[in-house]
Amino acid sequence: MKIGVIGAGAVGSATAFALTMSGVASKVILIDKKQDKAEAEAMDIAHAAPFSTAGKIIAGSYADLENSDIVIITAGANQKEGETRTDLLARNVKIFSEVVPQIVHYAPQSLLLIAANPVDIMTEVALQLSGFAPERVIGSGTVLDTARFRTLLGYFLGVSTKSVHADVLGEHGDSEVLVWSSAEAGTLLLEDYAAGVGKVLDAAKRAEIEDGVINAAYKIIAGKGATCYGIAGALMQICRAIGNNDYSILTVSSHHSRVEDVDDVCLSLPTVINRRGIHHVIMPKLAPHEHQALKQSALKMQDFGKQAYTLLQQTE
Repeated sequence: MKIGVIGAGAVGSATAFALTMSGVASKVILIDKKQDKAEAEAMDIAHAAPFSTAGKIIAGSYADLENSDIVIITAGANQKEGETRTDLLARNVKIFSEVVPQIVHYAPQSLLLIAANPVDIMTEVALQLSGFAPERVIGSGTVLDTARFRTLLGYFLGVSTKSVHADVLGEHGDSEVLVWSSAEAGTLLLEDYAAGVGKVLDAAKRAEIEDGVINAAYKIIAGKGATCYGIAGALMQICRAIGNNDYSILTVSSHHSRVEDVDDVCLSLPTVINRRGIHHVIMPKLAPHEHQALKQSALKMQDFGKQAYTLLQQTE
């Protein structure tokens, strides 16, 4: 696949590296307003490629996106320590109003994959600016949050994280919903598996794990200034699902006409992904309190979506 990556910052560069080294992309076009930055990152990654794949990466312009299968947008204002994802909204709407029309012009057949924060709202913004069908505009959503959840559960239970099945839904952010009621290790519910191996999955442990998932980004930003490797892995996995046409179920963000009685909202639900983008969205079985939490998350995203629409009108 040919994949464009807009933004050569920490996330964009890590993503370009992951796509190149994994072989998911046969060619990566790295674009940044700082051309020398993009060229340096592309050169560095290109020198690593022979140790893994024959993938090619170049620093390019928007014109080089022609015939791209996927264009990933990581460009956006950096999330600062103590700043929430939604604080970034106004700045990133302006950036997208400059970036998205150029992608549409040069790569009108591509799928858009959004990673800039706040990702659910920026996915809606990209959908509005591009005019693409909803199934072709995908946000990274809670794919990373789900990985964080499964990682912490795997560590706690003493099993491979790949053997844990648990999802995070809703906003990629503070109102996200960790779905405990249907989480499993192997074929057993978490509580049953934990009891069987002598682990106590009580309210305190659940709260500790939830804090580790929801506040992971803030902790990483406080320590190193930005998150990059986890989201790069998530984006690579989404691109792999598209390229392999394998109908993977991932908790990506997309536009939904109705979720929990909330209309027209972008958030994450389990979603079947194939070569054309979003194939099917699954409404999972949830406990009553999880339904309510998902509704609150949807209402929050609906509110910010309206704010983004107002900001978009101001940029016209």
